[in-house]
Amino acid sequence: MSINRVIISGNLTRDPELRQTASGLPVLGFGVAVNDRRKNQQTGEWEDYPNFVDCTMFGTRAESVAKFLSKGSKVAIEGKLRWSQWERDGQKRSKIEVIIDELEFMSSRDSGSSGASSNYVAPPEAPAVNASVYDEDIPF
Repeated sequence: MSINRVIISGNLTRDPELRQTASGLPVLGFGVAVNDRRKNQQTGEWEDYPNFVDCTMFGTRAESVAKFLSKGSKVAIEGKLRWSQWERDGQKRSKIEVIIDELEFMSSRDSGSSGASSNYVAPPEAPAVNASVYDEDIPF
């Protein structure tokens, strides 16, 4: 068994880009900066080191969410990792990105990145898991 779940929170590094596939499926792409806190060995001080994560959302939710996001917006994201590989100008390229299942706005639209929570969660498009499964039914 393997698990592919990612939960991150951070600020958008650029304005989101809304595109469409050849079949007309909306695709929203943006970057999120997530800090990693480490102790500086020379100074003994704790420092933040940013990690830049590419994020992608598909479907009608992507169109809706795009209206409320801009560079600097604080978000919480839950999703899965996906690795892609392609060739451009004879060079092989690859990247790991987060495919978004759920997104929560952590800053209001008016405040940008002030940290005020709007408590809106973009609901998943897929139907919920069958609620008739209880802990007693799990074999471990």
